[in-house]
Amino acid sequence: MALRLMCVTAHPDDESGGFGGALLVAHGRGADTTVICLTEGRAASNRGDARSDDELAAARIAELDISCAILGVTRYEVWKYPDGALIQANLFDITTRLVERMRQLRPHIVLTFGGDGGPNLHRDHAVAGFAATAAFHWSGRSNFAQEQLENGLTLWAPRKLYYSSTNFTVSKFKEEAAVAPRTPASIKLDLGPLQQVKRQALEAHDTQGVMSRAAEVYEKYGHEEHYLLASARDPERFAHETDLFAGIEGA
Repeated sequence: MALRLMCVTAHPDDESGGFGGALLVAHGRGADTTVICLTEGRAASNRGDARSDDELAAARIAELDISCAILGVTRYEVWKYPDGALIQANLFDITTRLVERMRQLRPHIVLTFGGDGGPNLHRDHAVAGFAATAAFHWSGRSNFAQEQLENGLTLWAPRKLYYSSTNFTVSKFKEEAAVAPRTPASIKLDLGPLQQVKRQALEAHDTQGVMSRAAEVYEKYGHEEHYLLASARDPERFAHETDLFAGIEGA
């Protein structure tokens, strides 16, 4: 059976920094993997040599292409919603598009951010998670985006939804981060040698200089990734899981 995984992110570099280990594990299992990035990352404060927002967007998409190749991602898409202001985008539009892609690609697993916004508490991350969560639940329901069904798509209910979780924060708002609620974890992935491959994918995002800014954090925490099983069919079965794909049966 061909396993399928979809990862919904906000910016180029989220796929490697937030989900790189899981994507590598999925690739190693022979899974079909999709990354959907909701913005081009054109509002980033780290800009490399880019002289304009357009140059930065182009550079970041090129970096994403390299990163996804390193991570063995089957396909990626960059949607042009407003970077840094995703909360102002049309959530109905984002969710409808995500439902369409879920009905087309039929992922068993969906990965995204929780409402905390990840280790840097980024609002764009949280919004990506809101839309992905709604799409996860609604792609299998006939009362949402009925026009897609009329045009030939069929209902698809993914099996499991995971939120990224970390036991650290890298937010510049240190006092707020110290008391901010965070997404708990229900599963830990030990990356082993995949840690270095994930690092290569992170380093592909040259404009962001991630490793120059977060090398100490990566060396301390980069050997593992944590996720919360946020929703699943018969979730009680997965109380002590160690495998993202545990319990996936049928196509």
